[in-house]
Amino acid sequence: SLESYECQIGAWWLCSLENQTKNVSAKGKGKGMAKEDLKGPEVCKDPLRLTSYAVGANILKQGEDPKLKPAEEYPEWLFQLNLGDVKRLHELEPDSWDYWSRLRKENIWRYNKLHKGKSF
Repeated sequence: SLESYECQIGAWWLCSLENQTKNVSAKGKGKGMAKEDLKGPEVCKDPLRLTSYAVGANILKQGEDPKLKPAEEYPEWLFQLNLGDVKRLHELEPDSWDYWSRLRKENIWRYNKLHKGKSF
């Protein structure tokens, strides 16, 4: 009985040792495997297509990119959007909604930076 118990323990130990020494990296998505290079979408360089279609606006697998319409068919606010850098707090009007929204964001960022790494 003691001998069979030692045999069972020995078999268990050998099985666990065998599992620990297996080469797991050969399976596929392990740490030891080389990662596949991810490729992004192809960049369109055709000037005619870039000026007549909204390239990249179609996110579906099927279909085409929508054609661009004349500027008169788009709303005026579309051409007034800020596409440059985000305005700093001191560049905004203090009475505007954007000012107070930006102030709140900056205070949240400051608070998070001050409390980074602190545990309860």
